[in-house]
Amino acid sequence: MSMFSDRREAGRRLGEALVAWRDEPHLVVLGLPRGGVPVAAEVARTLGAPLDVFVVRKLGLPQYPEVAMGAVAVGARWLNTELIAQVGVTPDDLARVEAREQQELQRREQVYRAGKGPLDLRGKTVLLIDDGLATGATMHAAVQAVRALEAAKIEIAVPVAAPDTLLALGRAANEAFSLLAPQGFRAVGQFYREFGQTSDAEVLALLEAGKPD
Repeated sequence: MSMFSDRREAGRRLGEALVAWRDEPHLVVLGLPRGGVPVAAEVARTLGAPLDVFVVRKLGLPQYPEVAMGAVAVGARWLNTELIAQVGVTPDDLARVEAREQQELQRREQVYRAGKGPLDLRGKTVLLIDDGLATGATMHAAVQAVRALEAAKIEIAVPVAAPDTLLALGRAANEAFSLLAPQGFRAVGQFYREFGQTSDAEVLALLEAGKPD
């Protein structure tokens, strides 16, 4: 099984695979925090593109918070209605989870984007990066939100993805690319030797380092 040593190495390998994007005018690389930002930082460096962050929060099932029933971003909400109906999540359950995640969404917006204006993506080619795609809920919400900001093109790139998720996101965006899309995919972390939590401090340091000179 192919493995990445950590998110930075995955980002370097992903950037090398995307080198043709160096010639894309108006390209912006957006990392989904927190784990997507170290990957995005390496991609942005390789492509010589500006780096920023796009805050999205997973909505976990009340009984199993690690399983996504949807996601929220500023100006967007994506729900896996089939899963919600199958598990029997009530509107009150959904509202409670969403209220909690909206609070964390706002906190991260304030921390990561302090002193910055809102993202201006009109007419831009946006490359959305995460450390991997399992259910794809957060990426679906990101695509919705970026489309509402009038991006010209929305591209998705990740080191590893579940095949069905990659296919679905390829339909939602202009294109979805993954270095690995193995059958038998169980979790993103199984493809990384080191897959610890990315801290707010690391995200901020990467964003600062990725500022144009």
